[in-house]
This record gives sequence, structure tokens and C-alpha cells, in this order.
Amino acid sequence: MPSAFSFQQRVALAVVPRLASAVICCLGATLRYTDVVAPGAFIGPPPGPSVYAFWHRSLLACAWRFRNRGIAILISSSFDGELIARTVERMGFHAIRGSSSRGGSLGLRNLERAYRDGLCCAITADGPRGPAMVAKPGVTQLAQLVETTVGTFYVLPQRAWVLRSWDRFLIPKPFSRVVVTWPVHVPAEEGAVQAALDRSVAMAIFPQN
Repeated sequence: MPSAFSFQQRVALAVVPRLASAVICCLGATLRYTDVVAPGAFIGPPPGPSVYAFWHRSLLACAWRFRNRGIAILISSSFDGELIARTVERMGFHAIRGSSSRGGSLGLRNLERAYRDGLCCAITADGPRGPAMVAKPGVTQLAQLVETTVGTFYVLPQRAWVLRSWDRFLIPKPFSRVVVTWPVHVPAEEGAVQAALDRSVAMAIFPQN
């Protein structure tokens, strides 16, 4: 709740989401996205409820590509998560609070509710603190709960700044090409989800023009 935040945090919450969403929109307008689709797969998310997994490092490039689609995203209940939640809500996402570490069961219940309300649910499979590119069980648990398969994708800028964070977070450089990969959906099994996410990374090859 707002009363739980310090004065400095309330100022940040009033300023940062507006600034961050404006910067993402200005940067995103310069990016050129290309889809790479595996045989038998399709470009998602489809209409109606679905479950998708992707890697945390791709969040920024995803924010512009999938804006204004009403996608539900699981976001940590921390202060940093509050900043992110308010930012993505300005871009047309639904922020679902909780995480795979703290508040995980609450986050899972809220995602289930969002799915049954007809929303696509997207989860950073290795968030919020890693290890990088190692899928945690939250995606599989949600898909098993709602009895559906799991879609995966990877978003990779051709030119990007790579932060020295645990996830090697990617900030696309202006006017960069960005590839989005789509493997086939897989059963709600941890090994299958990890393998599909690995395939999504391996598919990230930029087409020759």
C-alpha cells in the first residue's frame, strides 16, 4: 500500500513509471521486430487464455512488442516490483503480484484467476533473481493447474547494451533489429519447458536480407 512506502519511494513511484514508460515507447518506436517460427508453431499469444514463459533478460524488448494486449505478467511484491508494475500497467499490461520466491503461492493463485478470466499469462521463468536461464517450477505449476500447454518465446536485439546484472539484462540500442522466436508449445512438465526455452534461444538467428 502507498502508506507503506517512504517519502522518497513515493516520489520515485510518482516519477519513474511515467519516465520509464515514455523512454520505452520512444525506444520501441525505432525497433524492427522479426518473428522466427518453428514448424508447427505459431506467433503468439493467441486470442483467449494461455500460458507463456520467457527469460527475464528480454523484459524491455518484450514490453514494446506486446504492449496494449492485456497480458498478465507476474511481478515481485517488492518496491522494485512496484516500480515495474506501475510502468507496465501504463503500457497496457496487467501486473499480477507475487513471485517464485516470495509470495509465490499468492502469485500463482492470482495468475490462475487471470487465466480463467481469459487473459494470456506470461512468466519470466528464471525471475526474479535467477539463476539466469534456469526455469523455475512456477510456469509448469500454473499450466498444470489450468490444464493447458506452455508456450515459450525469446526476444533478442541484434544490438544491445548488456547490463552486469544476474540475468545479463538487455537494453536494445535504438534502431536495432529484434528477433522473436516461437518454438512449438510443450506439455506442462519442467523438463519440457526448460528444453523449449533453450530451443527458443537457439532459434534466435537473424535472417539474412
